[in-house]
Amino acid sequence: MAIHVFGLTGGIGSGKSTVAARFRERGLPVIDADELARDAVAAGSPGLADVVAAFGPEVLDAAGGLERQKVAAVVFADERARQRLNSIIHPRVRELSVKRVSELDAQGEPLACYEVPLLVESGLGELLRPLVVVSVPEALQVTRTVARDASSEEHARARVRAQLPLEQKVALADYVIDNAGSREATRAQADRVLDAICERLGILVERYPRP
Repeated sequence: MAIHVFGLTGGIGSGKSTVAARFRERGLPVIDADELARDAVAAGSPGLADVVAAFGPEVLDAAGGLERQKVAAVVFADERARQRLNSIIHPRVRELSVKRVSELDAQGEPLACYEVPLLVESGLGELLRPLVVVSVPEALQVTRTVARDASSEEHARARVRAQLPLEQKVALADYVIDNAGSREATRAQADRVLDAICERLGILVERYPRP
């Protein structure tokens, strides 16, 4: 393929979506692994059937779809359960991501971003260079996760600590975006990073104009 795909990651509550949204505003295709994961277990899909077989029908909502909060409550408290869920979802996400990249390549896109929460944990860091990591202090991760999910602080801390510490991801990054400040400051950093990636890869920055 002619297209180049770089990685965007961070941790829960770190603000990856803010950076991804800015990239999209500038016309850069962003593939969201979370969206692919939802597609992989959509109502009526083989993926959902496998999840139900593994965890029981109680993980379904009234409409027959996956109740993600119920699944999260189980897997973030049990490493074996988390591995079992990942073994169901991750292969399907990989298939969907390859399909999406192929589509973008066929459309003549020179560059795309793959937004993956567990990119480093999944061993994809070296495959998706340059690697962009969005970083915030752990306390802020917890605060934002509680506010976003209406969860308890204990549950939020468990979810944060189920992932590789952000400082370890930062150590592997080619570019780091500090999201501890204002939204405008984060967007400005995202702009600089995208410009730098274009220059590094020989892609015209003008292809992705700032709004």
